[in-house]
Amino acid sequence: MYCAECVETVDWREVTPATGADHHRWNGGKLELECTVCAEPVERYPSNVSGEAVLCSEVCRRTWLSESFTGEGHPNWKGGGNEPYGEGWAATRRAALERDDYRCVRCGTDRAELGRNPDVHHIVPVRHFIEATDFEKTDAHALENVLTLCPPCHRKADFGHFDPAHLRSLVGSDPPERLPPTPADPA
Repeated sequence: MYCAECVETVDWREVTPATGADHHRWNGGKLELECTVCAEPVERYPSNVSGEAVLCSEVCRRTWLSESFTGEGHPNWKGGGNEPYGEGWAATRRAALERDDYRCVRCGTDRAELGRNPDVHHIVPVRHFIEATDFEKTDAHALENVLTLCPPCHRKADFGHFDPAHLRSLVGSDPPERLPPTPADPA
């Protein structure tokens, strides 16, 4: 036991330093790293360095995300290429826009409201035609296989929120004579 005076003066014990390299949890301080995008120097604590990239700013983070999450790097990637659609696409796109009066066939948003032409969507994706053995990429560009959608409706269609038969009914078209088999999505 210690008397009240000894406890108050703390002369009876040694105080261990608890800052910097003398702290019991010291792990070396900040690391000098390079930004993955612009190569500018960046200081980070080891506990804040994880993942694939070290980024110095919001601008570099956006750039890295844009480059890293495209094509096969995107979590929603379903295969296929990002190559041009090929011969006949420009004429089919123009014909679909004219047929649908430059407005989304689902919600009615038109070119004036968007400030640009609406998107033209393939009901059966081009990648299905590319992957099928008896079809060419250009077979996907049949006017019966495309329709005009605004960007929000186009995203929903791309993610399977609309039944293809319903989309065809919006433009009053029957399915093309022949369609490629639809590959089953991986579970």
